[in-house]
Amino acid sequence: MNYTIMANESTTYLHDGMELPVEDWSQNTHSFDELTKIIRDTHDAAQTTAVKAINRMQTMRNWLYGYYIIEFEQHGKDRAEYGTQLLKRLEERVNRKGLTETLFKNSRKFYRLYPQMVENIIGVISPTVSDKLLESKDASGLCDTQMTENEHIENSPTVSDGFRTTGQMIISRLSFSHIVEIMTVDDPLARYFYEQECIKCTWSVRELRRQISTNLYVRTGISSNPEKMLSLPSLQGHDNNELQIRQPFTFEFLGLKANEVVGEKDIENALIDHLQDFLLELGKGFCFESRQKRIIIDDEYYYPDLVFYNRILHCGVIIELKDEEFSHQNLGQLNAYVSHYKEHEMQPGDNPPIGILLCTRKGKKMVEYALAGMDNQLFVSTYMLQLPDKKTLEDFLLKQLEK
Repeated sequence: MNYTIMANESTTYLHDGMELPVEDWSQNTHSFDELTKIIRDTHDAAQTTAVKAINRMQTMRNWLYGYYIIEFEQHGKDRAEYGTQLLKRLEERVNRKGLTETLFKNSRKFYRLYPQMVENIIGVISPTVSDKLLESKDASGLCDTQMTENEHIENSPTVSDGFRTTGQMIISRLSFSHIVEIMTVDDPLARYFYEQECIKCTWSVRELRRQISTNLYVRTGISSNPEKMLSLPSLQGHDNNELQIRQPFTFEFLGLKANEVVGEKDIENALIDHLQDFLLELGKGFCFESRQKRIIIDDEYYYPDLVFYNRILHCGVIIELKDEEFSHQNLGQLNAYVSHYKEHEMQPGDNPPIGILLCTRKGKKMVEYALAGMDNQLFVSTYMLQLPDKKTLEDFLLKQLEK
């Protein structure tokens, strides 16, 4: 327990890792409105802190479940009596609400995939137990004897410590529901990517599930170029100034059918109607500014489709949406819009604007030649209105990366 109150200052009450804001009220008089506000703020802060503490405790509890289960599977006196029915029998015998066979399966997998969680309990439990856990920090040495075929974890390439989220970061920034979703990803480097993006972008479980199902790891190009992982803000200690462009963007949330006649205006209208989902797909830091913003060039009116501002990059982002394959004419049009924005719309402190052209198809060489020599920062990507099955999507993404 630790607290200090100085006159006319705010401080923080700390107890077992939980904190509450504290204000000194002894030196001044206060109104009833101020009393109402401080009571409400204190209540909300305590409730938020309590929820976070419970989430952290549940996460660590589940990891320990996994540890105990695997230890029993390897060294239990009567383990042979239970075999593949161990977790079902455990649920029946424990008989506590919420402690199900599914939870025990996830806990066991959690322990196997996240040995670094032991960092959170060293010094809390007895040295004998913590030393034993440290010895098993390399989960590849754990026994598979009680894993069913559906649960079996393939031996994936070892992930270096540089690409491993710390146990403290996991327990403080990710709920166990997030962890369960991330554990559906087999590739350890991809898991690290989703951990870091989820922490950075504060995704809900639903948002995380969507990003995994649409293969964001592949679409950002990291799967084919792991070195890009080094530019993640979590490794730099700050937000970097590089825009991650999805290849392709996926707009399945619009509810439009790929085999229907859908024009640019239809897609644009649907994107505005589903702006929150669109912002999630664009990435972190995007703020909507306008659609069909009227500009004048040589006494002619022009209308860029969508204009955003990215608060992390400190620049405008102009998006042109086309219902056709890539053409250099469309890129030239976008380049003109970006140049106009740079000359007439930039504010003091802004970085130069960025342009993104979204089309149905593109050829790598034509895009490369069209972009050559352009001073403005322009990107070209494709989009999909519907997600095919997982195998078809993966094949499509790999072909896009090879082009």
